[in-house]
Amino acid sequence: MPATIIIGAQWGDEGKGRAVDWLASDADIVARYSGGDNAGHTLYVNSEVFKLHLIPSGILHPQAVCVLGNGMVVNPVNMVKEIDQLSAMGIDVTPERLMLSTRAHIITPAHITLDSVQEKARGDQKLGTTLRGIGPAYLDKIGRKGIRAGKMSDLENYLEALTQAIEQTNEQLRRDGLPLIDLDAHLQPYLEAAERLRPFLADTTVFLNEQLRSNAQVVCEGAQGTLLDVDHGSYPFVTSSSPSVGGALSGLGFGPKYVDRVIGVAKAFSTRVGSGAMPTELEGALAQRLRGTGENFWDEFGTTTGRPRRCGWLDAVILRYACAVNGFTELIITKLDILSGFEELKIAIAYQIHGERSDYPPSTMEELQHAQPIYETLPGWSEDVSGIRRMEDLPKNARAYVERIAELCDTPIYTVSVGPERDQLVHA
Repeated sequence: MPATIIIGAQWGDEGKGRAVDWLASDADIVARYSGGDNAGHTLYVNSEVFKLHLIPSGILHPQAVCVLGNGMVVNPVNMVKEIDQLSAMGIDVTPERLMLSTRAHIITPAHITLDSVQEKARGDQKLGTTLRGIGPAYLDKIGRKGIRAGKMSDLENYLEALTQAIEQTNEQLRRDGLPLIDLDAHLQPYLEAAERLRPFLADTTVFLNEQLRSNAQVVCEGAQGTLLDVDHGSYPFVTSSSPSVGGALSGLGFGPKYVDRVIGVAKAFSTRVGSGAMPTELEGALAQRLRGTGENFWDEFGTTTGRPRRCGWLDAVILRYACAVNGFTELIITKLDILSGFEELKIAIAYQIHGERSDYPPSTMEELQHAQPIYETLPGWSEDVSGIRRMEDLPKNARAYVERIAELCDTPIYTVSVGPERDQLVHA
C-alpha cells in the first residue's frame, strides 16, 4: 500500500516537518491535508533553515510533487510569498512540482480581520489563535459561503466574491463601531496572487487517486496535532480542522484501502502553545531548561507566532489517546537530545480526577483542568546523544526511556531524532 500518513500526537509542534522531510526522500508525492498558514514546519538542512507554513516539506526533495489538498484553507498572498522565498533559496517551485486543490478554501482579508476582532472580544477566555483567519475561513466553509481556490481561474468572478465578502464584513464592523477593511488596499494583492497561482490549480483528488492506483508513494502531511483536533482535541482550545487520521482522508479525497502506515510524531516531553489545560506543565527552571532561550532554532518558540511554548514532562495519557484515535502503526520520538543531562525524568502514566484514576484524558475541558498527573520516575542520562544513529548505541537509560514510551502506548518506536540536522536520526 503506497500511502503514509504523518500525524502530530500531542498539541502540535512535535517535529512533523522533520518526519515528512525524512520520508519524502523516497516519496513521489507529499500532500498536505489540513490547516493553513497557522502551521509552521521548520527544517534545518546543511546549516540552512527553511520555515514553511503552507507548502509541504517535500518541496525540498526535487523528485517529489507537492499537493495542497482540499482540506486546507489558503491565504493566496502568503502562498505567493512562500513560493518566492523558496525560489530565492534555489528551490524549484513550479506548477509541475506544486498543486493547489481547486476545492481548498481561500482565506480573505475579512477572515483575518474577524479572527482578530473575535479573539479580542473573548477577553480572558482567548483561544490563543494565530490570528491568520483560519477559524473564520473554516466557519464560512461549513456555512457554505466560502470561496474555493478554483474561483481564482476566473478573475472577474473571483473579484466579485472577494468584494462581497469584505463588504459584508464591513457592515458588521460598522454596526459594532470598529474600523473598516480598506477594500482598495486588499483587492489588488489578492488579484495579483490569483494571477500567479492560476497555473498551480488542479483537481488534486483525481490526481491523487490516479497516482495511488499506479502505486505512487504518497506521504500525507498534516498541521497541528491530535489534541488540537476540533472533534478529538481539548475543546474549545482547538484548531478549526481535523489534524487526525480521518482529516487526512477527507482532506485529500482518497480511501483507507491505500493507507500502509499511520505514523504519530511526539516530542520526548510535552509542549503547548496558547490557552487550554496542560496537566504536566512545568514552571521555573525546569520549564526554562526544556524551552531554551530562544536564541537557537531548536528552542521551543513557535515557528508561526514566535510565542514561547509551555513545556512539561511527557504526558503518556494523551499519547495513549492519540494512538487510539489514529491507530498509529508506529511512533517517532523527537528531541530526545534535549533530555540529556537530567538526573531523572518523569512520565505521566495516568491522571487522578476528583479522586479517581483515569488512563485516558477526559472529554471535557472542565475535567481536564482538574486532572492531576500520576507520575512514574525514570533515571536520566548524562551522555550527549546527538551523534548516535543506532538505537542499540543509545545510553542504557535513554533506550529504557524510549522503550517505556512504546510500552505505555502499546505502539512501536523505530525512529528517534537527536538534533536539528536532517541526518540526526536514530533508527532501530
